[in-house]
Amino acid sequence: MKAIVTVIGKDQVGIVAKVSQTLMELNINILDVSQTILDGYFTMMLICEVGTANQPFDEVKLRLRATGEESDVKVTIQKQEIFDAMHKL
Repeated sequence: MKAIVTVIGKDQVGIVAKVSQTLMELNINILDVSQTILDGYFTMMLICEVGTANQPFDEVKLRLRATGEESDVKVTIQKQEIFDAMHKL
């Protein structure tokens, strides 16, 4: 099962490392990533394989949210089918 992770916040050192570290600890593989910095704000979107996670999806959400709070950025995750349905034109 795939999921979409989004990260948004003021740019600072270590955001990518912290989010990637959390995903690794959860045994979640990053399949694709896009990131940019717009006027000092960091944005990143990742497509991940969460079927291999060593924790239930709700725990994955909590861990990623906590990782974001540690860095003062917002980290969210949605199952791909929900993300696709919400962003369909």
